[in-house]
Amino acid sequence: MDSTVETSAEKTQAPDAAGYFERHPNARWAVIAGAIILAIAIFGLWEYYSTHVTTDDAEIEAHIDPISARVGGTVITVLVEDNERVKAGDVLVEIDPTDYQVAVERAEANYAATQAKAQQAQVGVPITSTTTGSHLSVSQAGIEQAKANLTAAERGVAASEAQLAAAKARLAQERADALESSQNLERYKQLIGKDEISRQQFDAAVARADANAAAVKSAEAQVAAAREAVSVARSKVIDAQAGYAQAEANLRAARTAPEQVAAMRAQAAAALAEAQQAKAALDQAKLNLSYTTVRAPATGVVSEKSVEIGQVIAQGQPLMAIVPLNDVWVVADYKETQLHNMRPGQKATIHVDAFGRDYDGYVQSIAAGTGSIFSLLPPENATGNYVKVVQRIPVKIYFDKGQDPNHLLRAGMSVEPTVITK
Repeated sequence: MDSTVETSAEKTQAPDAAGYFERHPNARWAVIAGAIILAIAIFGLWEYYSTHVTTDDAEIEAHIDPISARVGGTVITVLVEDNERVKAGDVLVEIDPTDYQVAVERAEANYAATQAKAQQAQVGVPITSTTTGSHLSVSQAGIEQAKANLTAAERGVAASEAQLAAAKARLAQERADALESSQNLERYKQLIGKDEISRQQFDAAVARADANAAAVKSAEAQVAAAREAVSVARSKVIDAQAGYAQAEANLRAARTAPEQVAAMRAQAAAALAEAQQAKAALDQAKLNLSYTTVRAPATGVVSEKSVEIGQVIAQGQPLMAIVPLNDVWVVADYKETQLHNMRPGQKATIHVDAFGRDYDGYVQSIAAGTGSIFSLLPPENATGNYVKVVQRIPVKIYFDKGQDPNHLLRAGMSVEPTVITK
């Protein structure tokens, strides 16, 4: 019974709908147009979301340049405040330079002294070379002269000994003659007493005996003189031998000329190295003095200032940070399922929440790993109880130039980037 009623109702409604479209022919076209518009809208939305990849897990980042003290000391001037804009090279902090100025003066004096020493050593090299060369020539000539002197002394000894031998032979001859004349005189004395010889003969014998006795004394003096000459000649030989030994020693010393020149060159090199070391110390002292003036390494905004006048700071102590706002970018953590068609160089639109406006940009690079893999404690499934979680990969997006002339963008601002993958 119910099914019969429902069938009748459907038959009754169908003719009513058909009748409606027959009574209102424009309604049919309106429905068809609406269906077409709806299909186009659905296709457009599908096309948009399939080529425009968006995430809200993104923020602006920038370089943060830490400013630290390169030398320690007392702060005498602080010329900037937090959030103040500075240019590269501007003076930020000044440290008391007195101690470092004294160190520079001390290093300058030390460098001057070592430089003079090095110059003196350099000049000494050619002087030593020339001097040792002349010493070698003189020593060679000296040893030749010593040889000649020794030979002459030895010949003098031989001549003196020959003269001594001749004097001894003459002395023997004179003694023999004196003995003979003495014996003759004794015989003449006996004969003169018997008047067997004349007085003249006797006087002649006396004279001859006296002459022979004088000749003996003369020969003895000559022998003594010859012996003295031999002694003198032998002493000359000793002196000549000593002179020859000295000449040989001088020659050996002169032959060490190359070693002496090498030693002098080594001393000159050592002095030069010492001067270079002093120069390096002077340069370091000047650098330390320049470090007492802390300058901005880049143009940006001062942040995290922690230094005050009168504060005693240590080397390496952080003083402040500078954020260069002319170089900012976006790091967007996209899901790994969103990176199928994303490539470096693709256009992007960056919506900045703080200003409610969009900026143009492009994909600069895609990170080599997920954010979790570079964390302090990266996940590791060692139990087998693995729960799959969609990972996020950082994507670096650069702003197109010239869109932020007043540098309003700040590091840490939340943004929503949309990458156009086609």
